[in-house]
Amino acid sequence: MPTTNGFDVRSLALTLRTGGRLGEHRHPWGQLVYACSGVMRVSTSAETWLTPATKAIWLPPDVVHRIEIFGEVAMRTVYIAPERAAALSAAPTTLEIAPLLRELILHIVSIGMLAPGRPDHDHLAAVLVDLLATARREDLRLPMPADPRARALAVHLLSATAETEGLNRLAQTSGASLRTLQRLFPRETGLTLEAWRRKARLIHSVACLASGASVTTAALDSGYQNVGAFIDAFSQQFGVTPGRYGAGRYGTTVR
Repeated sequence: MPTTNGFDVRSLALTLRTGGRLGEHRHPWGQLVYACSGVMRVSTSAETWLTPATKAIWLPPDVVHRIEIFGEVAMRTVYIAPERAAALSAAPTTLEIAPLLRELILHIVSIGMLAPGRPDHDHLAAVLVDLLATARREDLRLPMPADPRARALAVHLLSATAETEGLNRLAQTSGASLRTLQRLFPRETGLTLEAWRRKARLIHSVACLASGASVTTAALDSGYQNVGAFIDAFSQQFGVTPGRYGAGRYGTTVR
């Protein structure tokens, strides 16, 4: 499958520090946003995702997005030419990075670029696309409200997952009543305000567990004072207990 731009796949390796940001941008190639270590938040105007070391975000070509950095992040990302990317999802999605896919990503990064004129590179590009197409999807997506009052509250909740302040008190800082916000969230995100906050906390806990935190630490850092309630909520959302989820994370040795 020859491409018009000379390469099938390009790659990028960066080490980024906490607090770093890559502002809004877009590119004509599809991008797999992946970090061997650390956590990134990838956002579009309408959605946001967290990417711990066992997950990655697939962004189709021409999707405007921005990236925020939490901790020291070893970013190992690949860009896939539009001709190859056409075989993948047309919408941003979270993918599980299983060990074989992880090793292939790191190998491609070590090469730099895959040229379609080389049979070995063409084979690697084809295997990469096949593995991405069949990778397990996971729901780490949070839809973001467009209304400025609801969005202000959503941004605050994302930045303060451990906070246990009641929603009624928090609503006062957003410029709208709790009742108004409770109407806005289902209309603009498909989730009630309470369900949105719960999902934000659980997604944050995934990043904690992927970084090696204990179940208790992940629960407390995600705003749960009762570990049993956290385990129940996590299991209901992801179909597995947080203990098993954390035990199943893959090694994150950086290359």
